[in-house]
Amino acid sequence: MSKKAIIAMSGGVDSSVAAYLMIQKGYECAGATMKLYDKPQSAAPGSRACCTPSDTEDARHVAARLGILYYVFPMQEEFRKHVIQKFSDTYFEGGTPNPCIDCNRFLKFDALLQKARELGMEYIASGHYARIEQDPATGRYLLKKGLDDSKDQSYVLYSMTQDQLSHTLFPLGSYTKAEIRRIAQEQGFVNADKPESQDICFVPDGDYASFIEEYTGKRSQPGDFVSVEGTVLGKHKGQIHYTIGQRRGLGISAPQSLYVCGKSLKENTVILGGKQDLLSDTCFVSDINLIPWDELPGPISCKVKVRYRHPEQPAVAEQIGKGLLKITFREPQRAITPGQAAVLYDGDTVLGGGTILAENPVI
Repeated sequence: MSKKAIIAMSGGVDSSVAAYLMIQKGYECAGATMKLYDKPQSAAPGSRACCTPSDTEDARHVAARLGILYYVFPMQEEFRKHVIQKFSDTYFEGGTPNPCIDCNRFLKFDALLQKARELGMEYIASGHYARIEQDPATGRYLLKKGLDDSKDQSYVLYSMTQDQLSHTLFPLGSYTKAEIRRIAQEQGFVNADKPESQDICFVPDGDYASFIEEYTGKRSQPGDFVSVEGTVLGKHKGQIHYTIGQRRGLGISAPQSLYVCGKSLKENTVILGGKQDLLSDTCFVSDINLIPWDELPGPISCKVKVRYRHPEQPAVAEQIGKGLLKITFREPQRAITPGQAAVLYDGDTVLGGGTILAENPVI
């Protein structure tokens, strides 16, 4: 009996080739697109957002060419609850969210896996550049980087559970992007040369603050810019307009460059300082997911990324409570940002990660 898999098809070249490779491996496949967001702006001309109506048509075209069943699953409510609402809440709480992580966590590898099981499918597969292996010593499933360092997406997958890892396949993990495009061209896929999506699907124009205020019906109230010493430097237009490390768009004249170094929600202030004020050697991480273990066995030496494009940095991670980590870097890091993910690595293996906190937790 052949193994069955649902292929998460976004309409892009990666997921299309993932479907082709799964068929080549002997799986009985069906394609599926999750309909997440259907406001007109999601298809704005010139945008490079994912999940547009044309993406759905591209996915349908590839599925037909491959001769596989194709589904469109409406998941707007799940997306609103787990991604858009959290995105808005995090900004109003002073953080800077990563909605792609939440989409993977709650939609692609949770809701879609449940749909696959309802259809009698054992696996889901996607076009992520990452790998999954099983540790022969412990039996646990491990998440590893894609072999193409320039395309590795393991950072946004750190929250995958053992159940999800055991029922997920990443057929692109050992390929380069150039190889994937070549395969798509050889197969005559309509999206073989399609540019990669870069914008957040529900904010394709990049104006996060306006979207959040329209979506929530709440205004982010203006307040004071203050120096790290507490001196008032000017007025800000609402704290959701700013993120840690930001330099542009402050509207403050000063003899040296100023950067957003912090926020005080209680005082409604945005704190500005110099480059040196962005440096920190410690952060605390909540809502953690660990992959090789249920809990850290003790303080561990590892490397940590605090942003998707951030180079890994040597650090020591220590579990200080249920769902909490303390990370101490060997050297101070710039602009560690609340709301972003800190992801731990040992070589090419993802150890886990969680959400960076704005303040030290009370244990």
